[in-house]
Amino acid sequence: MDQRSQQFDPTVLAVRSATAVVFPNSDHIRHQVYSSSPAKRFELRLYQGTPSEPVVFDQPGVVVLGCNIHDWMRGYGYVADDPWFAVTDEQGRLSLDQLPAGSFTATLWHPQAPDMLPQAVGEVQVSEAGIEQRFTLAMQLPATTPSQNAPQSAFGDAFKKALDAAK
Repeated sequence: MDQRSQQFDPTVLAVRSATAVVFPNSDHIRHQVYSSSPAKRFELRLYQGTPSEPVVFDQPGVVVLGCNIHDWMRGYGYVADDPWFAVTDEQGRLSLDQLPAGSFTATLWHPQAPDMLPQAVGEVQVSEAGIEQRFTLAMQLPATTPSQNAPQSAFGDAFKKALDAAK
């Protein structure tokens, strides 16, 4: 999960449980990356370059990432126990090339999903020939008043949701 132009890149990183994630800083300024999320709490003190130790995302769930120095920076780690997951492309499409034939429950997640929780969106029957399936995900759009457009509000809301989930 890189940091470029004072943003996390990619914005959403999906990994399997027990994956070690490296947080290089490609900016020419220092960042202090942290998460208060129940799935993974950590802090990488102010740094440039690449920290010496990766962060192991060892529990499934959503990890909301921030920078103590740049409040508008936010990113998300989606940690899954299941081996079948992917992040969509810019058109909202994904491909699971090695998915075996069988019956599966499709679950989708987005930072603007209600309560930031994954949503089961349907059953999928996969044949040997594969399948193409379309799903719809409910979104909870933030109110758009001038005082709420500041990036800090969206960042704070994400952490508040993560902290509330821990209770």
